[in-house]
Amino acid sequence: MSSPPPTQVVLIHGLGLGRWSLQRIERSLIREGYDVTNLGYNSLRVPLEELASVWLPAQLAEHDVTLGPNAPPLYFVTHSMGGIILRGYLRAAGVPPNLGRVVMLAPPNQGSSLVDRIGDWRAFKLATGINGQKLSTRPDSFPRQLPPWRSGPELGILAGNRPINPVLAFWTGGPGDGKVRVSETKLDGMTDHLVMPHSHTWIQYRRPVIDQIEAFLRDGRFQR
Repeated sequence: MSSPPPTQVVLIHGLGLGRWSLQRIERSLIREGYDVTNLGYNSLRVPLEELASVWLPAQLAEHDVTLGPNAPPLYFVTHSMGGIILRGYLRAAGVPPNLGRVVMLAPPNQGSSLVDRIGDWRAFKLATGINGQKLSTRPDSFPRQLPPWRSGPELGILAGNRPINPVLAFWTGGPGDGKVRVSETKLDGMTDHLVMPHSHTWIQYRRPVIDQIEAFLRDGRFQR
């Protein structure tokens, strides 16, 4: 009797980064037996709206990620803006019947107060491209236009509270990772939320974080 196909896990990186930023997570999940697809995209030039409604569904099809009630379970792991892309995709396409669990690292689910503070600066625009200003906390920002998490798939969110840049931490205000406040990572409908002592930029590289990702994908809860 043949064994069932492995669970599919799709990785989506954050703003200004690439597939390389999630390779440590990718390698660890492969060792755990998952079928991992690590996606890359041009986060500075392709609008969030297009990434969510056009790019992501096209990538899932191109990489043979199967959707549907009879397909293997589907999980996502995202970092920062990657979580917002996923939420936009789910709003546009609906929730795949086989979507089981999602882990978001440092997602600006309520936008970022840092964008409110420095979003109009020329240096910020150069560093974050076409999408940086769309991640503010204003009611008309992209993340604030998205609905709460839908029932069915389990969502675990990991937030950081150890910024490495004191100036950015000051501008962000409140406990956070230097770019997103802990409170801004939360989302109505989430299953679990855990704060860890890491910064926004480096959270995805840390072994304790990867252990928590694997725990949630396995059990639907973070370890405490």
